[in-house]
This record gives sequence, C-alpha cells and structure tokens, in this order.
Amino acid sequence: MGIAEFAFYLFAVLTVGGGLMVVVARNPVHSVLWLILAFLSAAGLFILLGAEFVAMLLVIVYVGAVAVLFLFVVMMLDVDFAALKAGMAQYMPIALLIGVVLLMQLGLVLGDWRFADGAEAARGVPTPGDVHNTAALGAVLYDKYLYLFQAAGLILLVAMVGAIVLTLRHRQDIKRQDVLAQMYRDPAKALELKDVRSGQGL
Repeated sequence: MGIAEFAFYLFAVLTVGGGLMVVVARNPVHSVLWLILAFLSAAGLFILLGAEFVAMLLVIVYVGAVAVLFLFVVMMLDVDFAALKAGMAQYMPIALLIGVVLLMQLGLVLGDWRFADGAEAARGVPTPGDVHNTAALGAVLYDKYLYLFQAAGLILLVAMVGAIVLTLRHRQDIKRQDVLAQMYRDPAKALELKDVRSGQGL
C-alpha cells in the first residue's frame, strides 16, 4: 500500500467517522468540532483527486466561516437543548422510516452501479494546452458561464437580504439611537449650568 492509498483510506475513515459523530454527539459544541474534522478530511480527499482549488474553498468557506459561525452561535446562544431533544421520541418512528427508505435507495444505486466506457481514459486526459485546473475552472466560470455565475451571486444576495429582513425584529422596550434627534438638538435645552457653592454637592 502506497502513501496515496493510505492517505485515501485515512481521510475516508475520518470523513465518515466525523459525519457519524456529528449526528451521535450529545454536546452540540462537540458536534460542530466533529463537523470541522469531516470538512478537513473531505478537503484532503479533494487534494488527492487533484482538485486543490475546491479543497481550499472547502477549508476557507466551510471550516473558516460556516463551521466557526455554527460554533459561535452554539456557544453564545443560551439554548436549552435538553428541552429540544425531549420531543424527539415521538418523531423517532418517522425518522427510522425515512432512514430505511434512504438506505434502500442507496442500495439500489450501488447495486446498479456501472462505469461508463472510456471513463478511466477520460480521467487522465490533460486540459487543453496543459492549463492548470484552477485556471481552467476560472476560465469556465468567468468566461463561458459568466452571466449564470453573476445570476447565482445575485440570487444569493437577495436570499441574504431576505433572511435579514425576515429575522429583523423591532422591540419597543429597547432604547435605540436617534441620529436626527442628536443632530438637530438645541444646545440651550440640552445644557444646564449649575452654580455649585464651595463645599456643597449637587
């Protein structure tokens, strides 16, 4: 067994084990840490496939942003997870049924799995002009599918603004800053001079 095979099996076991522990772990903080391990292991698998750009995107975006955000939210919010898990028992039969259906579908897919003719040869075909895969991916995104890429970014922007609008709540019992009232205030009404005699307090 070479180094590449050993690395593949190591990353594969860590990815599957990390994903399993994400679901099994009782502590939500530990669950997020296992999720980070699964992301890093998946990035290692992408590196073995020669897709280092996708691997770095996985590390930067998912580990560096999404997983850290999950960890921050879980640690900062005072959520009673015991109360949330108390009602899970009544949904357990439905969850088991869905799990069995998914396993049956995966079994059908794996049972009918076939490699296409020429698939092995297509993997070793270099890109035109021996262009690096990152440069080829950039050329495809920003040249051939530029408008679709911009449309996808616009859709994500609209989704982000919509999420902010839907979750924004103005509560009446919170004192907020009124910028216009501060700008147009009258100094004669805002200031009051006190003549304090020596030895006396206010």
